[in-house]
This record gives sequence, C-alpha cells and structure tokens, in this order.
Amino acid sequence: MNKHSAYLNRILLSRVYDVAVETPLEEAGGLSRRMGNRILLKREDMQPVFSFKLRGACNKMAHLSREELQRGVITASAGNHAQGVALAARRLGCEATIVMPVTAPAIKVESVRRLGGQVVLSGESFSDAWRHTLELIQETGCVYIPPFDDPDVIAGQGTIAMEILRQHPEDIHAVFVPIGGGGLAAGMAAYIKNLRPEIRVIGVEPEDSDAMRLSVMAGHRIEKRDVGLFADGVAVKLVGEETFALCRDLLDDIITVRTDAICGAIKDIFEDTRVVAEPAGALSLAGLKTYAASSGIRGATLVGVVSGANMNFDRLGHVVDRAEIGAQREALLAVVIPEAVGSFRQLCASFGNRNITELCTRYSDPVKARVLAGIKVNGPEDVAEVLAELRGKGFEAMDLTDNEFAKVHLRHLVGGNAPQLHDERLLRFTFPERPGALLNFMDAMRVDFNITLFQYRYHGADFGRVLVGFAAPEEKREAFEDFLRRVEAMGYPHVEESGNEAYRMFLGWHQ
Repeated sequence: MNKHSAYLNRILLSRVYDVAVETPLEEAGGLSRRMGNRILLKREDMQPVFSFKLRGACNKMAHLSREELQRGVITASAGNHAQGVALAARRLGCEATIVMPVTAPAIKVESVRRLGGQVVLSGESFSDAWRHTLELIQETGCVYIPPFDDPDVIAGQGTIAMEILRQHPEDIHAVFVPIGGGGLAAGMAAYIKNLRPEIRVIGVEPEDSDAMRLSVMAGHRIEKRDVGLFADGVAVKLVGEETFALCRDLLDDIITVRTDAICGAIKDIFEDTRVVAEPAGALSLAGLKTYAASSGIRGATLVGVVSGANMNFDRLGHVVDRAEIGAQREALLAVVIPEAVGSFRQLCASFGNRNITELCTRYSDPVKARVLAGIKVNGPEDVAEVLAELRGKGFEAMDLTDNEFAKVHLRHLVGGNAPQLHDERLLRFTFPERPGALLNFMDAMRVDFNITLFQYRYHGADFGRVLVGFAAPEEKREAFEDFLRRVEAMGYPHVEESGNEAYRMFLGWHQ
C-alpha cells in the first residue's frame, strides 16, 4: 500500500452506475497484428455521453445533500465533463449551469443544451472558463462540480481501472491514460498501483498541452501561458493540486505526442472499431504506439483508454490529411527533376510499386522542375530507402514529412502564375482509382508536350482527379487535339479549364 491507499476504498464505493455503464475492454485486432503486441482498448466512448467524464460527475453529485442539489450545480468544462454533469443533473432533478470556452466544439455545446444544461461561453481555454465559473459561484450560490481536482471525481474516474483489472486479470505490461487536468490518470493510477503495482501506468499529453509533465519535472504545478486546442478535451493550462500529487507519486512516466500521431491513432481506432474518437479520446493510443516503438517491446499486453468520441465533423478533414503521416504510412517529399519531356513520368516510375498519394508541380524554371510528392510507406526506414533510390537515379530529394509548414500550408499552395507560359492549356482528367492507375495515366500522357502543371491528391474515392497543364503552342494545336481524342478513347475523360477565371487569376499568364 502507498500513501494514496485511501483512494482504493473511495473507488470501490463510488456511485457511478446509476448513470454510467461498465464499458467493454476490446482487443484491437488489426493494430495488435501490426505492432506485435496485444492492444486492448477500454471503450469509454460507449458511455451515454460518449466520454468517461460521466463517471466522476456522477460520483460527485451522488454525494451532494438534498439542500445542495436544490441550489443547483455549476461547472467549467471543455465539453465532456459538461455533458456528464448535465446528464447527472437531469437524472437527479436539479439545475446545471455549464461554463465552456468559446473554442469548445459545437457538438459538445449542443449536446449539453440537449441534456438540459444552461451553457455560458467564456474564454478560450478551460482555465479561462474556470475563472469565470468562480465569479458565477459567488453570484448564484450554485454548488461547484470540479472536472478533475476533487477526491470524489478522481474516485469516479478510477472505476475505469477497477473494470480493466476485473475484465483482464492476466498480465498487463502498461496502461496508457490521457491527461488534461489529471483526474483520470490520478484515479486509475491510485487503483492500479495499490492492487497491481507491477503494471506501468503511463500518462499521455499533447506536446502543446503538457502542463502535467512540466509540473512533475519541476516538482510543483506549472501554469502554461498557452495550450494547443486540437485535443480540446485536454487543453488545460494548470493541473489540479490533488491530481498533481497523485500523478507525481504514482505515474511511471508521462509521454508527449504530436498532432500527427493523434490523427494516426484516430484512424487506428476507426479501423478496428468503426468509431471516430475525438483527439483527446485517441491520445492514449498515440502514446501507447510511441512507447512501443521507442522501447521495441513485443508480445506484451498494452491497454489504452479511448476516453471520448465527441468529434466535431469539421475537424475530420484535418484528421484525414494528417492521419497517414501520423501513422508513419505516408511520406511527403520534395524532388527536383529536369524540366524536360518524360522526366515527370520517370519520377513516377521511380517510386516503383509504392502508391502515390500526392503529386504537385508548377513550371517556374526552364531547367529544373520542383515536385511535391506524397507516397505510401512502411515507416521511417522505408522513407530513407526511397530517398536513397531517388538520389541514386540522379534526382535531388528532401524529406518534408515532419515539416509543419509543408504539411499545413505548402501542399495547398504549390503553384502560382507562370508569366513565361503564353501557350498553356489546362485540363482536368478523371480515371478509375486503383493501384497503378496514376502511372498508367502518366503513360497515356506520353506526348511531345511539356507538362507545366500537375496536381493530384488521393481522396479515397472511386475516381482519381488530376489537373494537368501543357505547353501547347498554336502551331501544334492539331497534334494536341489528336492527343486529347486519344486519351479520351483510352478512358480518361477531360474538362478544359483554360478559360476558368480562377485559373487565369492564380495560375495562368497575366496579360
């Protein structure tokens, strides 16, 4: 027993199941096979509010007196705790006021309102919302329901660990837990370390929201000036006093992960469960994968908590863009090739059997063409092999996979006006999307016309879409029209965009 052993009784006596449910511990079969370990996911996304936060809120409110319930409750939350408080309040028949940051996903705000909670939007982070909550408590006399820094809340979250050890009594190497304010990590660590101290409990934070890691390193709580908002459920500037003490004493380690890794974990969870976890909900799996890769561990049982699935739909585009890179299955490369007929096709052929996910180039130099290329890979070693192959064939090549500017902005900006091109024609082609289809398309493009612009991005659709610019002078008009008829007959229909106003403004020649 450790000095936090009192939490064992608190967790065992927690009153969470009037509202919360026991969630399954499921093996992620596909991920387990890929990683060479047994990966178990604790499915807290299956709670009535799609998040573990219901447990702590329910336990705290179950301990309130009738008089306290009549006064109403109030809390600050980025969204998931808010839904838990709103649902528990509805079940108990009391009023609930929820202060949420203005950055909270709309899906969480609307869910709170649907559950009967009165929403007040204030500040840009949880910490900002919390400060406004303290003001409202003085004005209204409502009872505050802390999102994490409270023994009853911590104990409620700790029931997840109780379920894990009951559901899987066999060996577990490590349990990975997301950290925001620290309530979940504190509660789970308190239970596991009292009963199964040999199991490693590892907290996971985003690189840009690592208040707990910094605090543990410093030996006291550190308040961050700013936190990243992608994983909004853990965007906490200052962790709790009680949660800090528990995490400092009981956690074996705290791992930080990048946004790409979180996106990759979201995809991994979807592939095994068909559930779209929110960024904070996939955080523990991102840390689990990082730990497994760095330690080289094989044949072990590793548990990750899927802590929530309140994903805003408008974030999915960003997740899709970054998921493959985050899972180390896609690389983004910059390649310099000769500005000559046939060199672009030669580059595509140089990738061999690897699927091409993106190709972008725009004429800018009569000697050299610069190409942004995305390709499917099997980890960093594969990227190094591709670069070596390209350089061996005489191409200049650079890895941009970890270049944030390239991933966020450049891939959407490659191009520009080309004042040298007075005779450019721009065409949009479609082709059936299947392995090797892009290279087949490039074979069909073999003509005596320089390619001046090329843009392709794999979108997972049945048909691939390519935008191609050709240097087609007037004296070769008939030959160019023959070329278009030929590729049309080969199954590559096209739409000409040479007269498109958007093309003329941003990509074409300005007279």
